[in-house]
Amino acid sequence: MSSHQDRILDQFSRQAAPFATAPGIRAEEALRLVAELTGAGPGDTSLDVACGPGLLVCAFAKVVRHATGIDLTPTMLDRAREEAHGQGLSNVTWDQGDVTTLPYRDGSFTIVTSRFAFHHLLHPLTVLREMHRVCVPGGRIAVIDSAPSPDKADAFNHMEKLRDPSHVRAMPMGELQEVFRAVGLPAPRTATYRLEGDLDGLLARSFPNPGDDVKIRRLFEASLTDDRLGISPRRDEDLIRYAYPVAVLVSTK
Repeated sequence: MSSHQDRILDQFSRQAAPFATAPGIRAEEALRLVAELTGAGPGDTSLDVACGPGLLVCAFAKVVRHATGIDLTPTMLDRAREEAHGQGLSNVTWDQGDVTTLPYRDGSFTIVTSRFAFHHLLHPLTVLREMHRVCVPGGRIAVIDSAPSPDKADAFNHMEKLRDPSHVRAMPMGELQEVFRAVGLPAPRTATYRLEGDLDGLLARSFPNPGDDVKIRRLFEASLTDDRLGISPRRDEDLIRYAYPVAVLVSTK
């Protein structure tokens, strides 16, 4: 666990600024989709688990009574504080900690979310159990993550592990639904969208091991012929553009 946490701290300390400013990550439409699917309103208190630069926390803070974010990486939380300050938000709290043991009482929040974090978790079931524990009965629990098709998941995960050594495994939609069932949650409502970008921009905000950037380029180029990565790659002049599949799952406790 400690070695994996070290990889997360290393990667996301360096990724804090470029990740927070990536257009696809900041997309207002995607952030609003999560808030709408959870039915967030002025009576709610929300928690975002592994909140990163706080973009989803800030999106919730605009519609809920109070929004909290927790993350392992201090540099990410510094970025989150800057984000909230820049948006003029004061109804937010930032906590630093291990998300496998959330430092909150049972039933502390009405909405509990995690966005683009589950593929970094060694034990996603443990984290979802904690999210379930700190959510009130009748509250909503949401997971948003990359969700490759089952037949292309191995190739996608191999590429992502090269790109980000803290990556563990992105799960197809069916496996994500099974994790919800395993913690006793009702079958989640689901939605999908595509996280779009270009390979040059993706590598510019990534920190692969030396030489792995070349391997990643080769994998993207090979995928142009048969979409073996499941990311709908295409050439646009000198760029290779992609569209990662993303799943949104929301269940009511």
